[in-house]
Parts: sequence; structure tokens; C-alpha cells
Amino acid sequence: MAVGSRGTEYCGKPDTHEYELFLALNDIEHTKTKTRHPQTNGICERFNKTCLNEFYQVAFRKKIYESIEALQEDLDAWIEKYNTRRTHQGKRCQGRTPMATFLENLPAARAKLDLDGRGGLAAAS
Repeated sequence: MAVGSRGTEYCGKPDTHEYELFLALNDIEHTKTKTRHPQTNGICERFNKTCLNEFYQVAFRKKIYESIEALQEDLDAWIEKYNTRRTHQGKRCQGRTPMATFLENLPAARAKLDLDGRGGLAAAS
């Protein structure tokens, strides 16, 4: 999934917009931040800053990458650590990892998605 602002560089129809076409061809869901809701984009911007400070600036000091694949491999490992081993102090995680927070809240999220009582996601599990 890709989360982005509603800027014209990120929005359009897949048949006329290169970014949307790339996402569609790679089966990547594109979620856009809410209009006039800077808190949503703030979460994205904070992750970008953390990724820059904790991964890219460190990685490029330690290693010369010979390929984009090697960089991607290290980034994937960092993201796995970020989500499953690095605790977060924000409003949602409160000292837990994002994965622990996700798993803890999964039953409530499933119940919330089953508002009409006809099954939906909750029945699929």
C-alpha cells in the first residue's frame, strides 16, 4: 500500500498518470490522505524522517551499494525491524511495536468492519 497526499504528482487515472499506472501494474493500493487533515500526512512525514535518520543516513555511511536490489534488501530488513522489534512511543503504540499494536487491535478492527452484521471481514476469519 502507498499513502500519499492529494497532490497532482500523486493523483490521477492509471491510463493517463505514470505514478498511478505504476501502482496499478504492481497491484499496489493507493490510499490518499484526507483533505484538510494534516494529522494524517504528519504520520507519513514522521515515518519519512525516521527512515531518513535511522536507515538511509546510517546505511550510506556504512556501505557503498552496488545495486538498487542490495539497497532494497537492507531497507526491507530495516522496515521489518521497525515494525516488529523497535518500540514506538506515539499515541497508538504507547511503547509497543507497530506489529504488536496491530495484532492487539485486530479483533476490534474486525468487529468495527462488520457494522452491518452480515459477515464481511469478520466472517472471513
